[in-house]
Amino acid sequence: MKLLISSFLISVVAILSYSSSFWSQLTSLLYQIPHASFLSTTQNPSNGPSLRASSNSTSFFFGLPLVPPTFFAPNKPTNMTVPRAIRQAFLAIEQSEGAGARVRRSIGTPKLRNFSPFLMLDHFSVAPGAGFPDHPHRGQETITYLLKGAVDHEDFAGNAGTIEAGDLQFMTAGRGIMHAEMPRQNSDGSANVGMQLWVDLPEKLKACEPRYRDLRAAEIPTIKVDDGNATIKIISGQSHGTDSVQELAYTPVWIFDITIAPGGKITQPLPVGWNAFAYTLAGSTAFGVGKDQTTVGQYHNVVFEQKGDSVSAEVAKDAKDNGQFMLVAGLPLDQKVVQYGPFVLNTQEEVYQAMLDYQSHQNGFERAKGWQSEIGKSMVH
Repeated sequence: MKLLISSFLISVVAILSYSSSFWSQLTSLLYQIPHASFLSTTQNPSNGPSLRASSNSTSFFFGLPLVPPTFFAPNKPTNMTVPRAIRQAFLAIEQSEGAGARVRRSIGTPKLRNFSPFLMLDHFSVAPGAGFPDHPHRGQETITYLLKGAVDHEDFAGNAGTIEAGDLQFMTAGRGIMHAEMPRQNSDGSANVGMQLWVDLPEKLKACEPRYRDLRAAEIPTIKVDDGNATIKIISGQSHGTDSVQELAYTPVWIFDITIAPGGKITQPLPVGWNAFAYTLAGSTAFGVGKDQTTVGQYHNVVFEQKGDSVSAEVAKDAKDNGQFMLVAGLPLDQKVVQYGPFVLNTQEEVYQAMLDYQSHQNGFERAKGWQSEIGKSMVH
């Protein structure tokens, strides 16, 4: 144990001396935790399915079924659903992040932790001259959904591209990646706005090779229900008989962008036992049914109980504006989470190793040595 602690302290000192200003910025940029502290929790859902990756999983793992076999239960009437109750709803407080960015973080805060497979949810607004310059990741997937503007990305493997309003980028960090995410300078000077969700990787897939998958707005199936009063963009998953285009994440996650006009309503089925939440982007929406119904305003995270197989939502007839929200559900992972900034592993020793690997450019971070993104150079002072 003494040897382990000594090795860790040596690696920390080396990292800090290597780039103390960068690590100070990085810790603030990506995760609001005290320096040299850890978020360590054991994810053991009380009910519902969970995933424990098999011991022979490799970096060529193609992901679990997006629609679980149990979703279509043979003994359940097709017209019967059990609505999920609300566990809690809270306002996402705006705060400073990165280099001049503003975010409303609702997952990965004292209000909501231990919500596997979700690690963090940021509603970001990045004005001209701000952004997220070069930084590493290991052990998670990030899903970025752009609502307004455009964001460029570039990594140490030579990958580069741009997502625009309505597009998504799914990034698997796996064993290690270093990249930059920088907003375009809009001609009208407006901010670039979007959502970024961090999703945990199954333990045996944390050493997979990094990868990107872009989903363009034109590829996302969009349906109208309730006589046209509700519009559902099916980013991932299934809604009212329509499937999403493709499976984009290793950990199964369903994502919908839903807009409801005044007087409209929807009921969206979700896999039993999956964790689920809604994030309200605009207007006021009433979630739940009967006496359990709660009306929630803009910029709130609505966390649902695991029990039940659907989420109901509606907007009052006399409402002045549409209600818009993201509805997200994911398969809980039965594994421990130990996180330090951008490194999400299963033990403290693995986090120590990730820090050392990044500092010494090994075990997935070889290409980080001497690398500097072109798009991030504007942020170098």
